[in-house]
Amino acid sequence: MIAIVHHPAYVAPAPARSTYRWNKNGLIRDLLIAQGDRVAWHTSEPMPAAWLEAVHDADYVAEVLEARVPAPKTRRIGFPVTPEVAARAQAVPGGTWLAARLALEHGFAANTAGGSHHALSDTGAGYCVFNDLAVAAVRLIEEGTVDRLVVVDCDVHQGDGTAALLAGRPGIATYSIHAEKNFPARKAHSTLDVPLADGLGDDAYCAVLAETLAPFLTEHRPQLILYQAGVDPFAGDRLGRLSLSLDGLARRERLIARLAAGVPLASTVGGGYGDDALEIAHRHVAAILTLGEAFAAARAR
Repeated sequence: MIAIVHHPAYVAPAPARSTYRWNKNGLIRDLLIAQGDRVAWHTSEPMPAAWLEAVHDADYVAEVLEARVPAPKTRRIGFPVTPEVAARAQAVPGGTWLAARLALEHGFAANTAGGSHHALSDTGAGYCVFNDLAVAAVRLIEEGTVDRLVVVDCDVHQGDGTAALLAGRPGIATYSIHAEKNFPARKAHSTLDVPLADGLGDDAYCAVLAETLAPFLTEHRPQLILYQAGVDPFAGDRLGRLSLSLDGLARRERLIARLAAGVPLASTVGGGYGDDALEIAHRHVAAILTLGEAFAAARAR
């Protein structure tokens, strides 16, 4: 069974004037429910404010939790922070942290949301409110759950917020493979950045991923991997600039599982954009199931 973390607050009503597909997480949940006993469900708790403040500016945390984010930050985020959005923003980091704890027990676990890698210390950005990857990583290290972890980000957009928030943190390293000319225009510095040319397809993408991630993992010897499994490198993605096929996305997940070489891995949903939210949800669920199958096969050997 695949350990899946979900919280009811992930499914929030769409704020006014928002182009983000707010029904995506509910569709992901429903598609995974249809998997029956292949899935073991776990409910997370909202991340305490003190752990949010270990990464984010305390004033910004208060602005979000009290749903009073000022207009300039609202514009950077891309939608208003309503009370429902605030509850979702607090729940998602708790889900990523729980998925990590479950991965340490089962080898693999997935959060049905998360991967909010653009959020910075004092503001959200690019549809990201709190940076669940950074918040979970810092908590896992500081509470002593692990001594070393890495964040592996395969979203088509660079994980700039994650890189900035985790830079210099003992025991944490960051890896981002992304379209070089895509958002954000101003990139941060991950421990290792792998910028890609527009239009890169399955074979070239998987080759570069293997050539760069394998030595990165060897160098940093993580006890845990937090994985941003964005499906926006897909050729038909509205905000992507790469050209992976559905088979290429599946190859990526199997490659990630192989390169992890038994290191526990917790995945987050990440990006996926387009007009058909159900189609996008299917891509996210395929990533989770492929990872789950690959880790189960590895444990059985």
